[in-house]
Amino acid sequence: MRPQDILTPLPAGLACRPGGFHIDPVRPVERAVITHGHSDHARAGHGAVLATQETLDMMRLRYGDNFAGSTQAIAYGEELKVGDVRIKFHPAGHVLGSAQIAVSCQGTCIVASGDYKDAPDPTCAPFEVVACDVFITEATFGLPVFRHGDAADEIKKLLASVALFPERAHLVGAYSLGKAQRVIALLRAAGYDAPIYLHGAMEKITHYYESRGIALGELRAVKGVRKADLAGTITLAPPSATSDIWTRRFPDPVTAFASGWMRVRARARQRGVELPLVISDHADWDGLTATIEATGAGEIWVTHGQEDALVHWCKTRGLAARPLDLVGYGDEDEADAAPSGEDAEA
Repeated sequence: MRPQDILTPLPAGLACRPGGFHIDPVRPVERAVITHGHSDHARAGHGAVLATQETLDMMRLRYGDNFAGSTQAIAYGEELKVGDVRIKFHPAGHVLGSAQIAVSCQGTCIVASGDYKDAPDPTCAPFEVVACDVFITEATFGLPVFRHGDAADEIKKLLASVALFPERAHLVGAYSLGKAQRVIALLRAAGYDAPIYLHGAMEKITHYYESRGIALGELRAVKGVRKADLAGTITLAPPSATSDIWTRRFPDPVTAFASGWMRVRARARQRGVELPLVISDHADWDGLTATIEATGAGEIWVTHGQEDALVHWCKTRGLAARPLDLVGYGDEDEADAAPSGEDAEA
């Protein structure tokens, strides 16, 4: 069976006709298999959802108990027969519960990576290379200019700024699922043991991480804290909150943003970021190319990101490669960045 007969890009998302399901569908479908909990991949309204327990829990936190008609949890390494295919989940290293999905049919194995990173992250299971015939890779940072470096060095920059400006508050923009918890864990690993403050939009997911055994130290809600008491502190907030009226509750705030896009200085300036922190939960150029080689796949499908450069790189190495042209996925989980309702006041 040809790979394109196993998985096919359709308007609703990547469809597996022999299995009767879609992977990360962008509109409601009868059966959905979800790679991770970011809201551009995990949407409500499907008939049945198969995902890791953490991803199902994340969807429940965001969309309520009735986010799907039915749900089924699958563990890493567990294999299921669905229709005429077998599927197996493997860690993607992106956020808590994130998975690559291996789909096998008649001797052909295709791995859909979802979003992934090969860099160390104490808040989720590490990325696992999966041997396959076809590898579907994201390309969010699929240009050679994107080399993220060591996230610990970026945390040193943040702590140096906190030490230099003890009279100022530091606001770190970070996506509420994955990035915020990783930044907290990196701060703790660097020896920062003071309380870390959270915008209201961060609290629910961060406390869920703690319930899954991720140690994050002392965390406090920033809501209700006196302005003077926030001097010298670090607060995590959705990126959009660091540029709105909410910041007036802080003494002369230093605005930071933790993102792979902070490698591009123009982006930092455009967002008014005083302290750019190059910390990404996506693979950089070296991570993407190393992963492609490690899978041993002879065919590479490239999606949501800088497809052309990565397709060209693959072809120069004798690999069959093409852009998949899936739509509806963000370069980061922008939906997580927008505070709403009472969270906007937190």
